[in-house]
Amino acid sequence: MIREFAAGIGTLLRGFGLWRTRPGLMALGLIPAVIAVVVLAALLVPLVIGMPSLSTWLTPFADGWLEPWRGLLRAAVSLVVVAAALALASVVFSALTLTIGDPFYQRIWHAVEVDLGSPPPADGGSFWTTLGEGLRLVLLGIVIAVSVLLIGLIPAVGGFLGAVAGVVLTGRLLARELTGRAFDARDLSPAARGALFSRSRARVLGFGVATQLCFLIPGGAIAIMPVAVAGSTMLARDMLARTGTTPAPASGTPVTPPPPAPSAVPSPLPPPPHLGAGPGAS
Repeated sequence: MIREFAAGIGTLLRGFGLWRTRPGLMALGLIPAVIAVVVLAALLVPLVIGMPSLSTWLTPFADGWLEPWRGLLRAAVSLVVVAAALALASVVFSALTLTIGDPFYQRIWHAVEVDLGSPPPADGGSFWTTLGEGLRLVLLGIVIAVSVLLIGLIPAVGGFLGAVAGVVLTGRLLARELTGRAFDARDLSPAARGALFSRSRARVLGFGVATQLCFLIPGGAIAIMPVAVAGSTMLARDMLARTGTTPAPASGTPVTPPPPAPSAVPSPLPPPPHLGAGPGAS
């Protein structure tokens, strides 16, 4: 399991290789990430600045507590709220960036598919497909944020567990979302995708957690997004190769092999009639 988790991290690192082969294309992938970061920063910065007042408002029952217990409680509440906000922000960032930069990331995905050989005949989905997936991603992100807040209510260890759960749950969701383009192009059904993910849980988690941790580094979300798109394409292909899955054609119609060609060997001639019998034989 540890080896598979490390392999997932390595898959993300392999995505950096596209900076060497396609630097111009990867640079274009930075533009939508910058736009998304500016939008989210306008929402997160006021939240972080006002966190002391917010934690005080959320814990009025602790006003009469003695220090350091009051300070520790409100610090833990602040940590949980920030962890939930970052988990949601990471998901919203991915959804917003993938939607804004769909043409750029489509080209990055296709370049990786071509470089690895045997690209799928279809593209990775239309703009409306990307928009729908983005909305679904935001809704799931809200569920994760609420879950992190609830975990944070556990006494003593809630702050730590909430932060860890935020990274793990968000990372797993990001990995599944980023590989969607490669699977959409191959018309894989939800059941087929579920089977692939169930057989590569540790690898998918390693890729997702590494991506999420990079998102948490200041400026990391901008730099890592094109790399994550490239790495997720490699991850999807690794999952298909490891399980021996043959991708379906883009139309979803199974390919029927042509009938065998007729044999070029002529059929044997019938045996000659027996000449030694019959009337007139001597």
